Order: sequence, then structure tokens, then C-alpha cells
Amino acid sequence: MEPGKNIYFLSDAHLGSPDYKSSLQREKRLVSFLKQIQSSASDIFFLGDLFDFWFEYRRVVPRGFTRLLGTLSELSDAGIRLHYFTGNHDIWLFDYLENEIGMTVYRRPARLTLGQKEFFLAHGDGFDETDHRFKIIKKIFTCRILQWGFSRLHPNFAIWLAHSWSNRSREKHGEDPFREEEEPMVKYARKHLLNRGYDYLIFGHRHCPVNYPLDDHTRLIILGDWLTHFSYAMFDGDTVTLVGNKLQ
Repeated sequence: MEPGKNIYFLSDAHLGSPDYKSSLQREKRLVSFLKQIQSSASDIFFLGDLFDFWFEYRRVVPRGFTRLLGTLSELSDAGIRLHYFTGNHDIWLFDYLENEIGMTVYRRPARLTLGQKEFFLAHGDGFDETDHRFKIIKKIFTCRILQWGFSRLHPNFAIWLAHSWSNRSREKHGEDPFREEEEPMVKYARKHLLNRGYDYLIFGHRHCPVNYPLDDHTRLIILGDWLTHFSYAMFDGDTVTLVGNKLQ
């Protein structure tokens, strides 16, 4: 980690939804934020669902998002390291952002050492171990045969179909109140991730900004979203601060 620099984390902008006008307003707000942190950032982590839907045909990518994609390119060209964890709405993100912008794309949760701290980073979908339906759907969507078949649909129909599905998924799996010990992410973290030397577990997906102590050593950070909260986390080399958080 570079001295005097910060690392930023954000997720769940769902650009493209629910309509062009409101999505464009959020995109401009996100671009303004990214430009504000350019001078202080060494790395920026996007923990999934930046787009409400994304699919890369071999020669076509979804229309729109030019302001954001241009800004990301400028940040990358300026030497800021950009990292992207795919979520459940952008699971069909392939190599476009890697090749065109230079982002590092993660398709699985990752353990990373940042500064002197240990982080576990993930979008967070699938952490509710009681949601067996979602696990089946994710396996279907990661099937290469299905991806090949979807790519054969005309983009006008395919993208309309995908946005219809995304809207229903977000309505069902969007923000719920954080329930502390009943929270699926808390249960998952206590079962699988405690006592492994992590300082911070940082997730997206849940749309509710939360900074929650799992024990005296490990904190769970849920990033919130850029739909209503416009929240983000910042790591200064010692402490992660969640701006727009509900718990401390």
C-alpha cells in the first residue's frame, strides 16, 4: 500500500435500472465521486453489481455507461489499480473490462493482504445458506452452454429479457433490515471465516451499509449501495471507515 494513499470499496450501483433518467443521475454522481478520490486513491475495489445487467457478446457490449467507463479508463491510465468482483447481476462479465480498462476481475471471493491487514472480499451472493433456489439459479447462469445459447439471441430481446429478470431479482433480494445475529452474512462469517486471521470481511449485495464487530479482532463491513445510500468504505492503512454506515 502506498504511503499517504487510501483504498476505497463500493458496490451495487445497478446502473441501467430502473430507467435511463435515474440511472444517468446516479452514474454522474458516481463519476463525480471517483474523480474526487482520484488524487488520494491507490486502489478502488468494486464489489459487484455495478451494472444491473451486463453481457458481453463477442463484438458487442451493452449500450450506455460511457461516462463511467471513460472515467475508469482515466483512473487506470493514471496508475490507480482497479479491482472488480462480479456479482449476481453482472455474472456474465467476461474480459471487456480487463482488456479495455485494465481492471483486475475476480469471479470468486478472495483473501488479500492490504497494508498490514488481512481482508476477505466478496460480492456476498450465495452466503445465505438457506437459499437453495438461488444456488441452483447461479449454477445455471454459470453454465457455458446457457451462456452460448443466450449469446445467440438478438441483443434487443436478450437485454430486455435480462433487465426484466434483474428487476424481479433485485425486488426480492434487495435491502432488508440488518438483523445482527440473524443476518445470513453474519451466520456465514461466524461459521466459515472467524479465527482465520481476518481483520475485515467486506461484502456488497445486501444494499444496507453496516459496520459490525464479529469479535474483538474481525469486523464485517456491508457496503450498502449507490441506489439510495451512496455509501462506500475507505481503508487508510490502519482502519476501514464506512461512510453512510448504520452500525459502529
